[in-house]
Amino acid sequence: MKHPISYLYNTVFIPKKSLQICIVGGGFGGLFTALYLSNYTRLIKSLRLRIILIDQKEYFLFTPLLYELLTQEVESCEITPTFENLFANTAVEFCHDTVEVVDLDQRQIKLRSHKQITYDHLVLAVGQQTRLDAIFGVTDYAYAFRSLADAERLMQKLESLETDSEKYIQVAVVGAGGNGVELACKLANRLQNRGQVYLIDRRQKILRDFSFACQKAAHRALIACGVKLDLGTQIKNITANQITLSKNQQTYTLAVDLIIWTIGTQNWEWLDNLNCQQNPQKKLLVRPTLQLLDYPEVFAVGDIAAILHPDKQKVPATAQAALQQARTAASNLRASLTGKPLKVFCYHHLGEMMTLGINAGIVFCCGICLEGAIAYTIRRWACVLRLPTFSHRLRVCRHLFNSALRKLWVI
Repeated sequence: MKHPISYLYNTVFIPKKSLQICIVGGGFGGLFTALYLSNYTRLIKSLRLRIILIDQKEYFLFTPLLYELLTQEVESCEITPTFENLFANTAVEFCHDTVEVVDLDQRQIKLRSHKQITYDHLVLAVGQQTRLDAIFGVTDYAYAFRSLADAERLMQKLESLETDSEKYIQVAVVGAGGNGVELACKLANRLQNRGQVYLIDRRQKILRDFSFACQKAAHRALIACGVKLDLGTQIKNITANQITLSKNQQTYTLAVDLIIWTIGTQNWEWLDNLNCQQNPQKKLLVRPTLQLLDYPEVFAVGDIAAILHPDKQKVPATAQAALQQARTAASNLRASLTGKPLKVFCYHHLGEMMTLGINAGIVFCCGICLEGAIAYTIRRWACVLRLPTFSHRLRVCRHLFNSALRKLWVI
């Protein structure tokens, strides 16, 4: 399993005429690792370094604002800048393709187009996909909400249901984590008196991994939006227009027009087949420096990485964590190339932000909790400032400014 050259990395610097770094995945972890690496201009020139990012999509998706598409608070162009535009005037090359096999021993990536790319260093940042096979009927009848394609498919379904002005629309959102709570609030605001949103979870409380302040604020927002909470409820099966539930040892059915599934994740198939150590949840075991245990030339960031941190620090599967890991991965790649010591990744929790409906949200940081319109505005501008490049931030700011002017003109 172990590559014989792997032991030389991090201890001996082997000069080469050129080096190739491949990054698989263009989410927060992969994109920002590439952008941070591209800032090491002097290193890139001295080693004739090539940085290649591979993704099956042509654009980066700013997922924290995906919910706002449902209520037309943002346009898709604001949250889906193309990699071509993002990498303009950088040292990063974009490869639009789908990975099928990664051979860690041969240091090769095999793509669906039948191309093969070799690497000297590799960053795995592909994230995970929603698991839709846990309950009978989910694959056939439930909608996921993780990608732009998911959001567009959901909006088409909603528009189809809304064409009948007399129809009362019933929507079930499964999972009361951050994704489910934000989604339920937005849907309730969109439907208003034309429908009912149910939020279903097998646990007894919402936002299990969030602060108590966020849990309380979100609970108030859900009630204010008219969302019905079905907590401590098990799902038995799903059919075309019905969901079977079990609570307090009683089984009952709920007639619904739409089911959205936000719980459970799984790896891409090629990731499961990697010849490296994984934990029981199929996450890749990595050192505190974010390197694979047996292949130190390979880094893993984001949802797919299980960090063997000495103090057993828990790292959430959030954009905030992926951004921090990207900075550490880029810094450690530079250290590997220059023979310097690598840094241990330490997650720093900077707070929590959520949207809880149209013009409503929560921001919790340093023990201070803000709710309502002011929290919504802070979150929105924080998201704008976190967009990948200055040019894209500027375009979005212009759009926001023009939208505000149009609203004032209508008033």
